[in-house]
Amino acid sequence: MDKSYVGFYRLFNFIHVKRAFFVTRAKDNMAYQVEDSFEVDKGAGLISDQSIRLTGVKSSKLYSDNIKLVVYEDYATNNVYHFLTNNFELSSLTIAELYRERWKVELFFKWIKQHLHIKAFYGTTSNAVYCQIWIAICTYLLLANAKKNLNVKENLYIFSQTIGLTLFEREFIRDLFNYNINFKKQPDDNQLSLWKS
Repeated sequence: MDKSYVGFYRLFNFIHVKRAFFVTRAKDNMAYQVEDSFEVDKGAGLISDQSIRLTGVKSSKLYSDNIKLVVYEDYATNNVYHFLTNNFELSSLTIAELYRERWKVELFFKWIKQHLHIKAFYGTTSNAVYCQIWIAICTYLLLANAKKNLNVKENLYIFSQTIGLTLFEREFIRDLFNYNINFKKQPDDNQLSLWKS
C-alpha cells in the first residue's frame, strides 16, 4: 500500500487478525531502533535489510512487534525507497519488487477510468463492483475486436463513441466508417446555379 495510508494499528491488525502480510513505504519521520541487520546484494540496488522496532510514542504502542525495513535504490530514477513489511521470510529484493508490482495495479485502475468510462460504481458490494468492471471489460474487448476485424482506422475512443451514438440505428458498422463517399451531386434542372458553366 502507499505510504499515505500507513496506519500502524491497521498494519498490526494484518498480522494478528487477518494472518496476512503487507508491503508499504515508510514515512520519512518514522522513529525506530535497529534490532538486527541482514546481508544484502548491493549490486541489485539494495542498501540495507533490517529488523527494527518502532520507538515513536504512538507507533510503538500500536505496533509492538518487530518489523522489517528494506532500503532500496532504484538506479533508473536514483530514488531511495524505504519499505516496511511483516514478512521476514521473503528476500529483501522480493519485497522491493512486490512494491514495484503495486504500481502496475495503480496503472490498471487508471486505465479502467480512462478506457472503460467507469465514473462511479452503481453498487457498493464487492459483487456489484466486480460485475460492473467485468461488464465494462467485456464491452471494451468486444469493441476492440470489432474494430480490428472491420479494419477501422479510427482510434478505439472514436470508434466506441460512434458506436454509442448510433447504437439504435439500423446501419452496418463498417458503413459508419466508410469514407469513400462521392459528394458530387447530379445537377437538378429546377435548381438555379450560382456559377455559370
